[in-house]
Amino acid sequence: MSSDNGHKADDDAHAAGGWGAVNATEKHLSRQKILMKGNKILLSMNKPGGFDCPSCAWPDPKKPHMAEYCENGAKAVAWEATRKRTGPEFFAKHTVSELLTWSDFELEDQGRLTHPMRYNAQTDKYEPVSWDTAFSEIGEFVRGCDPKRVNLYTSGRTSNEAAFLWQLYGRLIGTNNFPDCSNMCHETTTVALPESIGIGKGTVTLDDWKHCDALFIIGQNPGTNSPRMLAYLHDMAKRGVPIVSFNPLKERGLIRFTDPQSPKEMLTGRAQTISSSYYQLRTGGDILAMQGMCKLVIEADDAAKAAGRPRILDVPFLNQHTHGFEEFADHVRQLSWADIELYTSLSRAQIEHAANIYMKAKNVICCWGMGITQHRRGGDAMQQIVNLLLLRGNIGRPGAGPCPVRGHSNVQGDRTVGIYQKPKEPFLAKLDEVFGFESPREWGNDTAECCEDILEGKVDVFLGMGGNFFRAIPDLERVCAKVKDIGLTMHVGIKLNRSHLLTGKRAYIFPALGRTESDWQKTGRQTITVEDSFSMVHGSTGMVKPASEHLRSEPFIVAGLAKATVADKADIDWDAMVQDYDLIRDKIEAVFPDQFTDYNARILEPGGFRMPNSASERIWNTPTGKANFLFNPNLRDNDDTVPDSGILQLMTLRSHDQFNTTVYSNNDRYRGITNERMVVFMNERDIEELGLAENDIIEFQAAAADKIERKVSGFRVVPFDMPQGCCGAYYPETNPLLSLAHRDERSNTPASKGVPVKIVPVKQAAAAKPGQGASDAELVPAE
Repeated sequence: MSSDNGHKADDDAHAAGGWGAVNATEKHLSRQKILMKGNKILLSMNKPGGFDCPSCAWPDPKKPHMAEYCENGAKAVAWEATRKRTGPEFFAKHTVSELLTWSDFELEDQGRLTHPMRYNAQTDKYEPVSWDTAFSEIGEFVRGCDPKRVNLYTSGRTSNEAAFLWQLYGRLIGTNNFPDCSNMCHETTTVALPESIGIGKGTVTLDDWKHCDALFIIGQNPGTNSPRMLAYLHDMAKRGVPIVSFNPLKERGLIRFTDPQSPKEMLTGRAQTISSSYYQLRTGGDILAMQGMCKLVIEADDAAKAAGRPRILDVPFLNQHTHGFEEFADHVRQLSWADIELYTSLSRAQIEHAANIYMKAKNVICCWGMGITQHRRGGDAMQQIVNLLLLRGNIGRPGAGPCPVRGHSNVQGDRTVGIYQKPKEPFLAKLDEVFGFESPREWGNDTAECCEDILEGKVDVFLGMGGNFFRAIPDLERVCAKVKDIGLTMHVGIKLNRSHLLTGKRAYIFPALGRTESDWQKTGRQTITVEDSFSMVHGSTGMVKPASEHLRSEPFIVAGLAKATVADKADIDWDAMVQDYDLIRDKIEAVFPDQFTDYNARILEPGGFRMPNSASERIWNTPTGKANFLFNPNLRDNDDTVPDSGILQLMTLRSHDQFNTTVYSNNDRYRGITNERMVVFMNERDIEELGLAENDIIEFQAAAADKIERKVSGFRVVPFDMPQGCCGAYYPETNPLLSLAHRDERSNTPASKGVPVKIVPVKQAAAAKPGQGASDAELVPAE
């Protein structure tokens, strides 16, 4: 591929994985100057006694491959284990104002943070500060603040041990303000799934995939977001299991995959077809697509019952284990196919084909991602997937169940150990008992509410445990303009990002150990733990020499802040817990005895140990005591799908060389994009009807209900295989278009996959300046 900016449509025909993935891995290791070292490190990733991938939350098998990692996991390791450094010398050369003009890629590509830094407003530069001084200054400031005006953010990469101490620290301060990265992605699952089945986690295990007879993938792109999943899809497709994908864009990982672990496929260039059926529905059309399938299944059962044939539905299961079936059945029977086809952009014949696959299969798994959760009615959409599963008893038996595929490697674990703004009383009571203090009972802020408080001047302290909060949020420009009014901001990180540069009146950056690095304390090398998407908890032990002697572990940082802020609130031996993480896990077990039984004894089990999962045992912890059929009877309360003249529904996307806000390069190999990010993917008919042509430069104008002007400009038009009325562009460049109010009503998750926009041509294309980054051509060996 050329290093020039562009799109090569013929690239779309290639399979995911294969030599492209291998070559990309080696190029990224080379660019970070760790070609030999990096390959050695990767052999310890996702293995018993090794470290857990710092990227996605896909589970580890009990018997891992020799190379149990994917291309994007390798990129994450290269990004973390780089030889590049961002130390005091770097900050002495550059003002914060200058650095704010750099691209996201350029900032993080400078390398690992090496020293704790404090912002000097007079020089507009960050300067080194000792850990003790920083802790003391922050502690003194926080003690003088109203706890309701203190917010503690948590990234999904934070370990169970650090997250548990973090929530303890916050509650000792006196707040439940815990904005969390989950609030921006899978919070919809966490809130809506318990309403249906009594637990906010999926019910399947890796073993279930071996017994599955049909798999439905709805609103998820595993090729980029969880590539290790492709190996399981490959094996499933190879044994003839139908894989049915519902997704607006044709994504390469859902079409064909060459397994890098297969010598035969690598040598011959052969690829396995993944999706046996691929339905490109309109963004937000999932509710009616699932209800259309349910309608067909129920009507087929009606006909079978009338004819005296074997029933289609699992009637004993419905009678014993579910509530609300008759109301739901009446609702879907009354749906018109004209409405279903309008809202989904799918034909009746396509939905009938998918429903027939479902009805013929004994065991069905349904996977979903942020294509479901990031909608204004994301919770409703997710519950229709559950309704489909319930019809034939596809929950609580081998080979079947709901399978939300989360992104961050421990986003699920953080919630398990207490990172939640709406804590339940039994948890708080146990926390109080174990640590000897009284936790606050008033609910706190999630991410959206934290942003609203920032806009209203109600935040005095923002403490960020990892992540890139102020780059990931909706209404980005409006919120970020107010950060300067916050009294104190502090961010823990391993690389410089834009959030570090959006400073409060006082600001600090704390450099932390990465997942790959050895964490030595007084009792020896420490192990942390994480929970994956399948509720498996396992240990992670770093092996690489830290990037700087000044780095500290996340538990050390939390303990340092706590000793300086809340030492008088409870008799807690913070130092002892930092010296031996077993003691932290003992406290976690004491607070959650039913979930973390024998915690320390089980953390190194191959593949991990499974958290209790009530729904997988057909125990329904819901108000009805059963699994609930839930639906919104108001069909037209769904502005994410209603076709509107002149309005397109924008889906914000990751590129293949991206993990959340971290941009590894400006390429998107699977979509054929080279060395640029300022592109908009559009249906060819929409391009024509809007009077545009390929390569035209456009401006997005948000069509938000609040009428506030939101726009971003400089995006190049790229024709793409997707339904009419939809378009796609990269996140976070398009985040300024998203109103804080445009979100799922129950979970407050931003509706980032259905942003109503107008597209206006920009006459002066030269005014648009694509961000600078690395192309594949620039990723040359450095050793």
